[in-house]
Amino acid sequence: MPNRELTLVFHALTDPTRRAVLERLTAGPATMTELAQPFKMALPSFAQHLGVLEKCGLVRSKKQGRVRTYSFQPLPLKPAENWLSVQRTQWERRLDSLDGFLKTLTEQKP
Repeated sequence: MPNRELTLVFHALTDPTRRAVLERLTAGPATMTELAQPFKMALPSFAQHLGVLEKCGLVRSKKQGRVRTYSFQPLPLKPAENWLSVQRTQWERRLDSLDGFLKTLTEQKP
């Protein structure tokens, strides 16, 4: 059965707007208005993107007065990185096996 947290992280990363927000937040915390500024969408729509990022744990928000500030939380990326590493290893092994098989076929041709 798939890991729910891993599924949420991959879902969050599927959208280019959310990936851009994460990239921006690697430079430091920012308000919703600052994060939304480069995108041509209404704040309620943009807030939905932030909600997806918060739900999977990649973003944390803190409210001070009327201002909500968002920060990047990289820890949820670790299980995704581990999963991708396992997949890469398996595919490299399979491709090496295929390469070996194809070499034997070409060596057997007259």
